[in-house]
Amino acid sequence: MSAASPFHAPSSLPRYHALLPCAGTGSRAGAPLPKQYQPIAGRPLVQHTLAALRGVTTLDRIVVVLAPDDAHWPGDVDGVLALRRGGATRAETVFNGLQALREAGVPDADWVLVHDAARCLVTPEEVTALIEACASDPVGGLLALPLPDTLKDEVDGRVARTIERRHKWLAQTPQMFRLGELLDALLMARATGFEGITDEASAIERTGRRPRLVEGRASNIKVTYPHDFALAEAILRSRT
Repeated sequence: MSAASPFHAPSSLPRYHALLPCAGTGSRAGAPLPKQYQPIAGRPLVQHTLAALRGVTTLDRIVVVLAPDDAHWPGDVDGVLALRRGGATRAETVFNGLQALREAGVPDADWVLVHDAARCLVTPEEVTALIEACASDPVGGLLALPLPDTLKDEVDGRVARTIERRHKWLAQTPQMFRLGELLDALLMARATGFEGITDEASAIERTGRRPRLVEGRASNIKVTYPHDFALAEAILRSRT
């Protein structure tokens, strides 16, 4: 993969593209920099994410969608195509990135793996497992984790009821769908301002399709809050 090379010409076999929405401000992280650029284990968070994806030999291209005014992206990053087409929401950023892929000639039948830039603990093995599980699936799917804890419903800061946790999963990323189907699903949701679209699977679900759940690992957390950074750093350093 080369950031300077054009997209590959269409082939008879679908290819795999990673798409990272990277236009958020990370306000919940409570830091002066957007969280994707906060240093963890000596490198910006997003660089750990990209390193994991570069370890997936099946991927044809890694695309990062930045905010138009992003001043922190380092410039040319080996194996990564950066697009300054980020939107006001994550869903809009993903939609813009998918449109860019289509405009560049990527076939609708190709697979796109949308991954949170802040999930820097994903491993190449997890991504490969998702690809292998969904490559022949008619819908696509996502990494997810069976809910391990007791789940409570809350009203006014108090427990209202205990929710049955059987058949409940925590959605993770990557989430892998065909370019054309995901773009069409998000186009439908765009009419209502992407209301209720919290991930790519939720957009696909609205079309009546049922994405496959592929069991991931508990370590594939989305770094969101200040204490998550210390946990992520500890895990990254334990892997070296």
